[in-house]
Amino acid sequence: MALPCGSGRRWTRAVKMTFCLFFLIPMSSVGNKNTNTIFDKKQKLEVQQQLKRLNKPALKSIESPDGDIIDCVDINKQPAFDHPLLKNHTIQMRPSSYPEGFSIDESNDVSSNSEPKFTQPWHLNGRCPEGTIPVRRTKEEDLLRAGSTANYGRKKHRSIPSAQYSAGQVIHEHAVLSEQGDKYYGMMAEMNVWNPHTQETNEFSLSQFWMTAGTFGQDLNTIEAGMMVYEFLYGDNNTRLFTFWTDDSYQNTGCYNLACSGFVQVDNQIAMGASVAPYSNYDGTQRSVKFYVWKDINGKGDWWMKIADRDFGYWPSSIFSILSDSASSVQWGGEVINLMQDGQHTTTQMGSGHFPEEGLGKASFFKNLKVIDGLKTLTGPRNSQPIITNPTCYNLINSGDSFYFGGPGRNPNCP
Repeated sequence: MALPCGSGRRWTRAVKMTFCLFFLIPMSSVGNKNTNTIFDKKQKLEVQQQLKRLNKPALKSIESPDGDIIDCVDINKQPAFDHPLLKNHTIQMRPSSYPEGFSIDESNDVSSNSEPKFTQPWHLNGRCPEGTIPVRRTKEEDLLRAGSTANYGRKKHRSIPSAQYSAGQVIHEHAVLSEQGDKYYGMMAEMNVWNPHTQETNEFSLSQFWMTAGTFGQDLNTIEAGMMVYEFLYGDNNTRLFTFWTDDSYQNTGCYNLACSGFVQVDNQIAMGASVAPYSNYDGTQRSVKFYVWKDINGKGDWWMKIADRDFGYWPSSIFSILSDSASSVQWGGEVINLMQDGQHTTTQMGSGHFPEEGLGKASFFKNLKVIDGLKTLTGPRNSQPIITNPTCYNLINSGDSFYFGGPGRNPNCP
């Protein structure tokens, strides 16, 4: 996954800006559908040890219709507390306060055909009891796809200050709205839910937000969340919720979801890394999920995240350096990996797989974009600029506090 944050890649733009790029794909497996690795006895032992570390004892386990197993883990024994700075952490079950006006205006034109409520397939077979959190169980095949236990859930990154970014035959394509130039203490957005097609196992398609501070390659801090299709990570083509964070420019900290310690989950209804349902229908009912993030300045300064009107959890301020104070940029948008198989652009879709010009019910959207600025005031984006890597493949139309984005990938104008 790439992050718009400050160094440059392939894009068309109205403002000079740069990108930081990083990705999870082992280069030895790029374009290779068979990503399983034959492990020797030592590696198999490492896999079992990693599975034991990742999969905490469950008070209850729920088998999802999509093949996932959701473990209901004691909230006090969740992966977060493996972090050395959180050994004696006391869980805060709710934020000390909510930012004034932190709600979504359902009257916005883009949302008129939207039903933001969502569920996850595992809910059909049960729920986690109070005092536990739902954790998607990591399976042996998940680690095998990663190629090593050390790679699982992590990102590998590269940065190149040029008009085009690629590593071998890996190209990252973006349609992103970027807001920067102030201190930021929170953001909000509602993301349209689709299930975009991905051409290759090692290609992904995602919609997400980023909040960042610091400099890439040195002390970059980020908090991130959204929805993605990524067969290489999850083993299927379902649309799934995800989170990510780093404190050191992706060097040693940060994993998808709960694969690394740090994020403290308090909600017992939403499982990170699990599928989202239902999807939006083309020219029909639109589904969306609300995301809110804010710094609890009246409490311990932790970064709280609310998903679909539920207090989901928080990134403790203590795990960050620069983000312990504030963010310096906020971004929202879509990204795909383009492996250029056989020298052709990928058919991996972004968003709904349709261009933003098609509008409501057909193109994917972000709506009700807000930030909490340096004055601790909730406001719409003021300094935002679209960043579009290849508008003949994926595009974005900005209307201030909302935008349509996406595209089909390969088409007659995007060979």
